[in-house]
Amino acid sequence: MSQREKRDGVPVAAAWECLTNLVADDVFAARLLLTNVSDAPIEPGWTMYFNACRRVLNVSAGFDLAHVNGDLFSLRRTNASAWQPGEVLDVRYEAQFWAISETDAPLGFYLVDAGGHTVDLGDADVKPFARPEQLRRNAHDVLPTADAAWRWHENAGLRLLPAEEVGRITPTPISACFADARCKLTCASEIVAGAALAAEAALLGTLLADLPDGEGARMLLEIGTAAAEGPEAYQLDIGTDTILVRGASAHGVFNGIQTLAQLLDADGTVPCGRVVDAPRFGYRGMMLDVARHFASVATVQRLLDCMARYKLNRLHLHLTDDEGWRLAIDALPELTGIGSKRGVAPDAGAVLPASFGSGPDVASSAGTGFYDADDFIAILRYAHARHIEVIPEFNMPGHARAAVLAMRARHDRLRAQGDVEGAERHLLSDPDDASVYESVQLWRDNVICIALPSVDRFIDTVVAHVAALYREAGVPLSTIHTGGDEVPRGAWEGSPRCRALMRERGWTHVGQLHADFVGRCRAILARHGIAFAGWEETALAYDEAPPQPHGGFLVHAWNNAWGSGKEDVAYRLANAGYDVVLANAANLYFDLAYAKDPQEPGYYWAGFVETRHAFGFCPLDMIVSAANDPMGQGVPPARLAALVRLTPAGRRRIVGLQGQLWGENARTRDRIEYLAAPRLVALAERAWAPDPGWCAIEDTAARTAAMDDAWNEFANRLGQRELPRLDRAPLAYGYRLPPPGAVAQGRTVHANVALPGLALHYTLDGSEPDAASPRYAGPVQAGPDAAVFKTATFDTRGRKSATVVIALDSHG
Repeated sequence: MSQREKRDGVPVAAAWECLTNLVADDVFAARLLLTNVSDAPIEPGWTMYFNACRRVLNVSAGFDLAHVNGDLFSLRRTNASAWQPGEVLDVRYEAQFWAISETDAPLGFYLVDAGGHTVDLGDADVKPFARPEQLRRNAHDVLPTADAAWRWHENAGLRLLPAEEVGRITPTPISACFADARCKLTCASEIVAGAALAAEAALLGTLLADLPDGEGARMLLEIGTAAAEGPEAYQLDIGTDTILVRGASAHGVFNGIQTLAQLLDADGTVPCGRVVDAPRFGYRGMMLDVARHFASVATVQRLLDCMARYKLNRLHLHLTDDEGWRLAIDALPELTGIGSKRGVAPDAGAVLPASFGSGPDVASSAGTGFYDADDFIAILRYAHARHIEVIPEFNMPGHARAAVLAMRARHDRLRAQGDVEGAERHLLSDPDDASVYESVQLWRDNVICIALPSVDRFIDTVVAHVAALYREAGVPLSTIHTGGDEVPRGAWEGSPRCRALMRERGWTHVGQLHADFVGRCRAILARHGIAFAGWEETALAYDEAPPQPHGGFLVHAWNNAWGSGKEDVAYRLANAGYDVVLANAANLYFDLAYAKDPQEPGYYWAGFVETRHAFGFCPLDMIVSAANDPMGQGVPPARLAALVRLTPAGRRRIVGLQGQLWGENARTRDRIEYLAAPRLVALAERAWAPDPGWCAIEDTAARTAAMDDAWNEFANRLGQRELPRLDRAPLAYGYRLPPPGAVAQGRTVHANVALPGLALHYTLDGSEPDAASPRYAGPVQAGPDAAVFKTATFDTRGRKSATVVIALDSHG
């Protein structure tokens, strides 16, 4: 299926197929069929461009396929003949690694003809992945494909629970006790609150606004001592005619109102009783990458609303990367004038190249866009009203190509005007740098030259502007994240400016140069009264991890794929004195595909991340929840035994959890919401709810049984309660619906669902199932004329999952 709808009238149709992943270790073969579907020849001299996440190694005779930069490649025909109407070009090539899903296919094709005109061709039609050599990455890949039969087996341990056995509150509170009596609320229910809780009273009023009129219980909101400890603690006392929401702070009261909203039934009643609650971790975050593809203010606000429902309290906003700079900085207009635009500029102006299939049209590209001051302030105020802190990230010194190119263009403009001093003032690159490197994302020029004094001025200028925006919004700015991940080997080694600074300081390797840069960043933020955060590489830039003073350095630890040898980096950093947020890729990277299914969008370098992987994560003893490596191989027990555990002091340094939603494969709001939820809800459960005690169960079988029982209850909570809540207006969040599991035994079909409570509907006549189709309630016996059984999972709005098709045995 094409990942982006094709445009009518395009002259070329593209189709792509993975031929085999078993050419050699980490080499696959693919085929690209390009057809001139126009009624005119395409004259010689054309070049076709596309994005691909795999490096091309060679191409069949008659073609030149070159790597431009990043994920952009170019294809040319080497002979001088015209491309005739109806002519099919059969391009065979080999590339690095493997291709087992539609996400691995090249995309974003466009043609530049001999006259320099650019035509957007859209995405290729991706041929199905059906053969073993298409579904298996290499000889070490033992992970089964997540087909209908696999899902049937995975779901087999789940059972539908009676409503009274399913938790009413998510995330799970410290305690909740309810009676049979009910309390009635109406739109006329009196809300009593002091001035300090005006915003919370308004929120509660909005919650009650759609309820029927009439006499209702009185609502009391107050700040005071709650029965639980911590600044976000609350207690909720529900009587027949009065409801008290008491929080240790306004944030605590807000949390109590969110719980009350979950208890409110459609008839306007809530059960009488008491809830006492406080979070396990103070930091409960989501990271949204808006640099790879831009997300509108409305899309960000929808994510904030979803986060607030489940008491998440940090939005880490990844504002910059190689492929985009998304926040306007008044003193440096080129950052968004150039760095927020992707495609092929019609006037030959400076823009960033197309990436991740964003296409050549700058104006319509999902890679184009930025937040001006009003936009960003609107996001800050919206988040603040929901007690969510926005942590902006400006990624450096790697992942910085958008900024590097923008400041180079600024330098050239000012220098041409004769302003040499101004040209040098914010330059981020050494013009004589001969360093040879390539980043993980295949960029060759994406690292800031950290020896330049102008880099410090650049950072200070950006920080000062951001601080001013927070002040204008009336929102405190506590932390800025400076990225720091994935600086490629070879960076700075060929820079005269870097070598000169190293000689001056007596440094012998670039790690010392990098550590100095980290220290300078931290000092700049400290001068503005702002705490410093970075990815784990920021801390590892030091030769040894020195203990850091409280609040001085917040590390987000991410690179922990099982079998990588880096599983315990977070614990080593916490033990060394760093405050650590667990951002573990194997459990909390929500841009990774849910399952090994060719149609599931997302990468999978750290494995496939189902909702259960986020739910089953054990923050303080992740070894207990250790999984197979990304290839499905078990991690040797000796390797697990050698991993560092948390010391008592280290346990206190784990400040929280964060889900990551990187944007490479999220170019629409629908895709963002599909990837975010329901994994976001599982993250909230694990970050807020009390320790479930799994780690204390020494017997492996007993521990596994306890975890399975807990997952069954939570899966029911999602299917019966929380996803239907997310269906309701005004939010109506676009979460992923898991496809059913299904198997046929003769002409009897069995089906099941990953989240009990969600409806399955099916057909036997070959038509697509919809919400009006028969609902699956047990094994289906197909009649003699039925050739296929089709089924899908449905939500309460009638949205459906991918359709599962089971061929029926014609012999019965």
